[in-house]
Amino acid sequence: MYNEAILDIVRSAIMLTLKISGPVLIAGLIIGLIISIFQSITSIQDQALNFVPKIIVMLLVASAMLPWLVARIVAFTQELFLLHIN
Repeated sequence: MYNEAILDIVRSAIMLTLKISGPVLIAGLIIGLIISIFQSITSIQDQALNFVPKIIVMLLVASAMLPWLVARIVAFTQELFLLHIN
């Protein structure tokens, strides 16, 4: 019913999305756990204390990994174009 090539492309795109977003999300998870532990120890329950550091850390990780992210996306795009030509 479905073309195998289309399923392979979709599968590859999903895996690339997971690989690219994984490190950024893991950094957000780790800093969120650290902040939650800090909030439970100090009894400070401020939402901004949880949200702002997460965003900052995730942006820092994404900007540090930007060359790798772009290289992965370019390689995937080149693979798609080569697949489409053949």
